[in-house]
Amino acid sequence: MKKILLLAEELRAPFLTASIVPVLLGAAVAWSETGEFSLSLFLLALVAGVCLHAGTNVVNDYFDHKSGNDEINVEYVRPFTGGSRLIQKGLLSPRTVLVEALVLFAVGGAIGIYLAVVRGPVILVLGVIGGLCGFFYTAPPVNIAARGVGELTVGLNFGVLMTLGSYYIQAGRFSTGAFLASLPVAILIADVLFINEFPDFTADKAVGKNHLVVRLGKERAVWGYLALTLSAYLAVLIPVMTRAIPPYCLLALVTVPIAMKAINTAILNYADSAKLAPANAATIMLHLFIGVLVAAGFILDRIFSLMR
Repeated sequence: MKKILLLAEELRAPFLTASIVPVLLGAAVAWSETGEFSLSLFLLALVAGVCLHAGTNVVNDYFDHKSGNDEINVEYVRPFTGGSRLIQKGLLSPRTVLVEALVLFAVGGAIGIYLAVVRGPVILVLGVIGGLCGFFYTAPPVNIAARGVGELTVGLNFGVLMTLGSYYIQAGRFSTGAFLASLPVAILIADVLFINEFPDFTADKAVGKNHLVVRLGKERAVWGYLALTLSAYLAVLIPVMTRAIPPYCLLALVTVPIAMKAINTAILNYADSAKLAPANAATIMLHLFIGVLVAAGFILDRIFSLMR
């Protein structure tokens, strides 16, 4: 039982909202635009997405251990940065962690194959892209995170591709509305990764994990955080103003006070990992709340259209 609980802790479950939100959003847009919704397909897509995400979390712990990154990281802020620390505490062996990751990828892949059979090969293509990007995010020789494109890769996978994949599973096609709805979610999950890179700056730099915060330096990178956070709101406002997505998606604007507080905290405390923690937490909240509120905007649009 203790081993099972440790394996569950290794998944870093509180962060799995990063995969839950885009799957929910894609299904909501599909129902709004087409009236199509299958609960069974939605749940399968959700489990597959969560498995691939959890597998990515776990395998990144393994490779961050292999590179020595987590061992030398003394500025991490739990639970936002520095991995699960279970290998470093001697509670799980590196081999166990790797096996757990491979099992999660296998389960997600098996569900993906089934969905590809019943909904079309496009789903398999999206799943393979997501799985490879997740595995090689820190795995050599690719090591996406070290090449300065990790934030973009995470945004595309956990924002655009997951939302479009969830939409396709329900509707059997893609849509401009689903793509536009995915953009604020994509920006914000990249933003979550970006702000979480600040506490890990010294350790990441030491092992050559040259993500954008390392490349820019903390003082300049904090303005990148400001730009990303504000651009997520533009990604909602502009499509609404052009009538490309429902006006009810403006519900996302109720989160502005959270964003302003997070930005202020980041600007004042970017060099102090402990004091930066509220900004880390707030950015995760922004991703969750804005994603759910945009989804709610599409659902409300469908409901009101049916009432007319």
